[in-house]
Amino acid sequence: MNGADRLCDTLLINGVDTCFANPGTSEMHFVAALDRKPQMRCVLGLFEGVVTGAADGYARMADKPAATLLHCGPGMANALANMHNARRARTPMINVVGDHATYHLVHDAPLTSDIESLAHPMSHFVRRIATAEDVGPAIGEAYVASLTLPGVTTVILPADCAWGSVEPATLKPTELPALKSVDAATVGAVAAGLRKHGARAAIMLTGLALREKPMEMAARVCAATGSKIFSQMSNGRIQRGAGRVAMPKVFYPIDKALEQLKDVDYLVLVGAQTPVGFFAYPGKPGRLVHDGCEVVTLASPGDDLPAAITALAEEMGATKSAPLYIAPPRKEQPGLPTGKLDADKACAIVSALLPENCIVCDESVSSGRSFYYDCHSAPQHDYIQLTGGAIGEGIPLAIGAAVACPDRKVIGMQADGSGMYTVQGLWTQARENLDIVTVVFANRTYQILHGEMRAVGVNDFGRNATLMLNIDEPALDWVSMAKGMGVEAARATTAEEFTSLFKAALGRKGPFLIEAAI
Repeated sequence: MNGADRLCDTLLINGVDTCFANPGTSEMHFVAALDRKPQMRCVLGLFEGVVTGAADGYARMADKPAATLLHCGPGMANALANMHNARRARTPMINVVGDHATYHLVHDAPLTSDIESLAHPMSHFVRRIATAEDVGPAIGEAYVASLTLPGVTTVILPADCAWGSVEPATLKPTELPALKSVDAATVGAVAAGLRKHGARAAIMLTGLALREKPMEMAARVCAATGSKIFSQMSNGRIQRGAGRVAMPKVFYPIDKALEQLKDVDYLVLVGAQTPVGFFAYPGKPGRLVHDGCEVVTLASPGDDLPAAITALAEEMGATKSAPLYIAPPRKEQPGLPTGKLDADKACAIVSALLPENCIVCDESVSSGRSFYYDCHSAPQHDYIQLTGGAIGEGIPLAIGAAVACPDRKVIGMQADGSGMYTVQGLWTQARENLDIVTVVFANRTYQILHGEMRAVGVNDFGRNATLMLNIDEPALDWVSMAKGMGVEAARATTAEEFTSLFKAALGRKGPFLIEAAI
């Protein structure tokens, strides 16, 4: 038995049975060990950003980490953008980054790099393995950290620690500490603040607080106080649809967000952070609540968020109150748009036809801004989205969600510009025969950047600006790209064509891509 075997066994004894990988020479002993462990599902990504994005989507839906396998510092550097998104989503993840043998580092070989310095900004926990016998403890620590911080962990595996011998041992699951509970004094103070401010108070949720039961309990508190409820702007996962809380998100456009929060004098954070603008804009505030707003924290990331909300409801005598903001079911099937296709029509069609218990992976960016609100009364579904603003996560997120939940249809809402960052993920969808429908909003431009230019006061675009903001010369052919990677695909230019294709995709298994020409 070697260190790589111990690594696999430690992962498996803790229920980590999926590895998204893009290996290299330094990781061959790990690959060989994986080959000896049929319990471990190994999923290849053709780019490291696909690997970490898929691990992010997997953990959001499985509520446990996947492992990733990355090749040295440059391989991890390719993965950093989606590690950043996972860090912002507080997603549990265990990255295993191979490195040169400990004694080879002195030679400064071409792939040598400072992996720790690269890993720290995008990880909540970083640990370099020292010896083969250190492999098990290091992976156990990473497992605990991934679930209790919670977040992204990175473990560096030198090649000689992977091939080095270890003594056989009977492994036991690593014990997880209990999540931190909110103290009674904090609960009492928050309850008093909500009673005092009433309709000018708001509760802001994220993380596990955005599951059906905690949201419902928070809505009971709102019923007792008249306060508002929001999720923060970007969240890892929200359980949505008819019969669940119609949870408003803080808007991305700065002016709309300021208007949305202007009457909030008392803001209670449950795992969330004080709302701020995605970017700074001339003459506009960075903080989205007004300067006089009192912001208090009921619970922080890593705390038991559902228990904190329940404790607050109990303090207020609201556990039996009828919750506010519950989305009613649709009284009838929405009418489907017709005519020339545009983004809003595509969103309306997907919303109207959304299947029960599906998973929506949303990186539609500007094209899909209407979609979230279209779906308040849709059949119940899970909604996961780009969190950290580093585009190129939509296609990988859908991979991870489909691997975690093979019995559920996954629908990817994908902007075309950001989709090109990790288009290689379509190949993984085909190889694994994942049940994903990808809708590409093909406007052939970075439309969001057109809006950002106007937001900073630039309304007339010259040739250089146009060249940097449009992707129409040459136009991207998503149908050909998808078919070239083994995914069946078709293009829609009218609402009727889109409806027909989307219905057909819902009625079959396996990956399918629709290029919505808008």
